[in-house]
Formats: sequence, C-alpha cells, structure tokens
Amino acid sequence: MKTINIAIDGPSGAGKSSISKAVAKDLGFIHVDTGAMYRAIGLYAIRNGCLEEEQITKQISEIEIELKFIGGVQRVFLCGEDVSDYIRSPEVSMAASRVSAVPAVRKHLLDLQKKIASENNIIMDGRDIGTVVLPHADLKIFLTASAEERASRRYLELREKPGCPEYEEILEDIKKRDYQDMHRDIAPLCQAEDAVLVDSSAMGFHEVVEHITALIKEKLD
Repeated sequence: MKTINIAIDGPSGAGKSSISKAVAKDLGFIHVDTGAMYRAIGLYAIRNGCLEEEQITKQISEIEIELKFIGGVQRVFLCGEDVSDYIRSPEVSMAASRVSAVPAVRKHLLDLQKKIASENNIIMDGRDIGTVVLPHADLKIFLTASAEERASRRYLELREKPGCPEYEEILEDIKKRDYQDMHRDIAPLCQAEDAVLVDSSAMGFHEVVEHITALIKEKLD
C-alpha cells in the first residue's frame, strides 16, 4: 500500500515543527521533525567538543539517533538518552546548522528519514525535505515568515525563562542561521520548484494549520 508523504520546508523559526505536528494530528499522520535529528547531533557535538567537520565525521558512526512516537508525540533519543527537552536552545540550533552541512552527517540520517517515510503516512519537516529527502512527495510546502516575525515569536516563547536573550540577539541569531542554511554546499535551504509557498508573517497559528490542512486535503482529493 502506498504511503502518503507531505514535505514541509522552511527557515529556522518559521513554526514548521509545531504546525506540522498539529496538521499531522488532525489528519492522523505521523509527524517527523528532521531538524530535531540534526539538533541531537549538534548537542552531541557540543558535549563532545567535535564541532569541526573532521571531528564529527570521525565520530558519526558512534552517534545513534532514534525517533520514538510516544502517545503520538515524537521523542528524540541520542545514544539511548531522551534529549527532546535539551535540543531547543540557540546554542544547539547553531550547532545543528553547522553539523548539518557535513556530508557524513547528512548521509547518516538520510536513510533513517527515507525508511520512516516508506513505512508511514507522514508529514516531514526540515530544510531539504522536498528537494533531497522526499523529492517525490505527494505535496511540498515551503513555510516561511519574515526574520523579524520569527524573532518576535521566539522571544515571546522564551521571555519567561531564565536567561532569555534580548530580541535583537535572537534576531541576529536567526539571520546568521538563515545565511548558514542557504549558503552551505550540501543541500542548501531553498524552495523546491513545485512547492507551495506559505508566508505566515501575518497569520496566526491556527490559521496556518487550517490553511495547510486544506492544501493537503485538496491535493489528496
């Protein structure tokens, strides 16, 4: 039986994961957050001091990444440890962008991502899902928002937490991340030619979820 694959790409902070999770729940699909997989490797690189390409390439075979769906929610395991709550910091975000440009890291995760997609009806989000991971996806969406709007959303999310960075610092980090992602040699962030562009700068969360859900239902019908 053919599985249904939906690819959602876009820059950091566009809300891909939270929106994809909500849409997947509405449709009864599995949500796969590939960015979390790269973040887990970024966390490993920080913990083990192997952020340089040569260092992470030597250690990649030792890094075990596993996705478990517990109660319909994706949890990310790094070498047996559930690190889902440790991979969302700006430091890990930058490390993820850095290690994701390493060919050995991308190859390490690509087979796992394709295997999950071949076995389940999924909504998979990331940076290169429609262009590299699932080039034949049933529907491709490029979800974006202005850097300022993404920084504002991130600031509102973090402001009640200890050590919350200032808005300007978050905005600068987002712009740096965008540049890294769009200018890396391997699978740079870009919109697939056949992807539907969704700019959520002036849209609320539920409005985006409803819009993307409608796009998917229209495509499948």
